[in-house]
Amino acid sequence: MSKGITSRKTDYSQWYNELVVKADLAEHSAVRGCMVIKPYGYAIWEKMQAALDKMFKDTGHSNAYFPLFIPKSFFSKEASHVEGFATECAVVTHYRLKNDGSGNIVVDEEAKLEEELIVRPTSETIIWNTYKGWIESYRDLPILVNQWANVVRWEMRTRLFLRTAEFLWQEGHTAHATREEAMEETARMLGVYADFAENWMALPVVRGRKTENERFAGALDTLCIEALMQDGKALQAGTSHFLGQNFAKAFDVKFTAKDGKLDYVWATSWGVSTRLMGALIMAHSDDQGLVLPPKLAPIQVVIVPIYKNEEERQTIGGLADTLIAELKSKGISVKYDDRDTHRPGFKFAEWELKGVPVRIAVGTRDMENGTVEIARRDTQTKETVSQAGLADRIEQLLETIQHTIYEKALGFRDANTVEVETYDEFKRVLDEQGGFVSAHWDGTVETEKLIKEETKATIRCIPLANKEETGVCIRTGKPSTQRVLFARAY
Repeated sequence: MSKGITSRKTDYSQWYNELVVKADLAEHSAVRGCMVIKPYGYAIWEKMQAALDKMFKDTGHSNAYFPLFIPKSFFSKEASHVEGFATECAVVTHYRLKNDGSGNIVVDEEAKLEEELIVRPTSETIIWNTYKGWIESYRDLPILVNQWANVVRWEMRTRLFLRTAEFLWQEGHTAHATREEAMEETARMLGVYADFAENWMALPVVRGRKTENERFAGALDTLCIEALMQDGKALQAGTSHFLGQNFAKAFDVKFTAKDGKLDYVWATSWGVSTRLMGALIMAHSDDQGLVLPPKLAPIQVVIVPIYKNEEERQTIGGLADTLIAELKSKGISVKYDDRDTHRPGFKFAEWELKGVPVRIAVGTRDMENGTVEIARRDTQTKETVSQAGLADRIEQLLETIQHTIYEKALGFRDANTVEVETYDEFKRVLDEQGGFVSAHWDGTVETEKLIKEETKATIRCIPLANKEETGVCIRTGKPSTQRVLFARAY
């Protein structure tokens, strides 16, 4: 098959757009700014969901579901929160359509809602209004709830997976009796996200804290994981927020403590979205198509028979049946592509495009020799191996591939993380190389905004692993005690 994908060096953005569509992950819909996630793309998201959902439940969380529509008045109760989302909200004003008598369907002006409804951009307000009825004393705490849902944020410029008006995500919302418990939860969930990114997505991340200017609207503290894409731009891959008592105060959610005193509940929220799909694609894939870590690949192994007649097809099919059973018993997903409508070369290219980690080709000569050909998607190398012990070999190979993909991404990130001392050096690295730039900053919002205006680089995070280091801000020359991580970002 002809892939016809623009190379990354020619136009990285175009490469990404074409790959998402040609690999059958998603496509634009009839609704402006929204996407259709196709079965193959959704299968990857389902694997992400399954892994994360288990992690959430292993840390004591349960799933629930809250309304898609939120009364407008709820947003006005937490001023910084509404300010952060006001320009992105979709608003429902009417509840009925009618025929205008000329065959046109129009909004019935008489069916105006008494109060407008906001289509969920995030759920803090509706959930904390609900928690008010759930919490009376310390015995009702903690509440550890997660929601898998869709949200709407009205984006003007959209890209599949990375930025769409409607997207899928999960949002955790927890309630605690003490500040310390809430802060521990915030850190714990950041750890869950980092674990998932590195051990499932094979995506190395920097754990950090957002600056005051970059915090989630309504939060006292925002922790994040930041990843580096192959074009040198950063992508925020997950956030965990310490909300303090802001939402509890806004919705009057109090509890009776063990000492009999009334206090406001402490809160967190945390989330990741289908934006992770974009990260997965951009961090690992190449000019031939997707490169998927085995743990998230819908199909981990594809077997392609090469035959000339029905007898050869049946003989190879017998081997395939045995191998499929052995692989499935090990929890490995496998597809036997014996379509007679496409030649082997077409199949090779198709499964390479879709990022299947391991391809096994077996022909008549292989059957005679007791061998098969194994091709790795990540390194694009091939080897002929014995059929004996093949399932065990493939199981080990998938583990190797998972590790190799991570190490490659880690090597790229490390090679593209640069410490600078001056503003000229800062701008030169951004323009010539991109990547993460570690530099001193004076800690002020004014300087942060100035650097962004002049270079389009933002402070991605203050790394949690930072060590105190005396220096001067690259822009103002004022004293600094630690470095922060800058990058241009998605």
